[in-house]
Amino acid sequence: MLKLQYLLCDSSSPPPVRTIDSLGIVTYGALNLPALDLLVAMPCLDAEIAHESWHCTADMQTGHAGALHYRYGDELLFGYISLDEMQFQTDAKRSALQQATGAAYQQIFALLDQLQFPQLWRVWNFIPRINAVEHGLERYRQFNIDRQAAFEACGRAIAGNVPAASAVGTVNGNLNIYFIAGRTTPIAIENPRQTAAYCYPAEYGPRSPIFSRANLIDYAGQDLLFISGTASIVGHRTLHASDVAAQTRELLANIDSIIGAANDTTQRRKFARADLTYKIYVRDAADSGAIKAEIEHWLGAIPRAIYLQADICRTDLLVEVEASAGVTTEFARA
Repeated sequence: MLKLQYLLCDSSSPPPVRTIDSLGIVTYGALNLPALDLLVAMPCLDAEIAHESWHCTADMQTGHAGALHYRYGDELLFGYISLDEMQFQTDAKRSALQQATGAAYQQIFALLDQLQFPQLWRVWNFIPRINAVEHGLERYRQFNIDRQAAFEACGRAIAGNVPAASAVGTVNGNLNIYFIAGRTTPIAIENPRQTAAYCYPAEYGPRSPIFSRANLIDYAGQDLLFISGTASIVGHRTLHASDVAAQTRELLANIDSIIGAANDTTQRRKFARADLTYKIYVRDAADSGAIKAEIEHWLGAIPRAIYLQADICRTDLLVEVEASAGVTTEFARA
């Protein structure tokens, strides 16, 4: 069984304890925090620190290859990698971020091939200064160039059966990526209200993003739904550019549409809003109250959620929400 635990605390609190069933612990907070596994320099708006701990009850093995760390069992692999762009030299063709992105994804795919986990289910990407323009191109667009190039170089699909994913920005720190892979082929879910991300027109960059709107997975009898980072985009265009409340309502309509598409696909479990655990990325912390009000009205309750301050992949997007269902989730506050 796949489990997720969130611990919200301050810097004086002890970190979570790594247990025999731990897959990995992602810590959100200040750059100088100690972290057991992966540290993402991203303020938590609910507490000083948020620890996200993934667990699996199956027998697991541990390994690492350079900067890539992982744990795996018979059916599931969890891994993470953190790369400092300063290790890479910008040249006439590729920025340091592009080289770091290519290196990270090539290492990930090499590991999946080596351990025979062919299916990349869900990926979380954290990109420093995601909206900054460097070497004549926004950094998110640089990232997409070499993410897609790595998929192609490693013989991976760049459309259709692609992983669920999110890509949001940190102020500083390393390029951080963590992921879940498996041996079961997921069902990629697209949103009827949105253009598939891998079909975006060239106005959004030289290479399209590579992700599905969600992935539906049968894992050891556990129905998992991973919903990618979702924003106020209809078709391929941003709506309500300066209105955070309207953006929140629009992205929630997208989540409803994705849930509906998933329910139309599966003949087993049907998902509902209240089944989901949410991670909410807020560009401006001052907007968090308006965003919370919209989400709580939509859900009819206080969501199982954490709120993080992050830059979003487009400069006109003010909020992004990702979600999961089928993962046993617990929240605690120290």
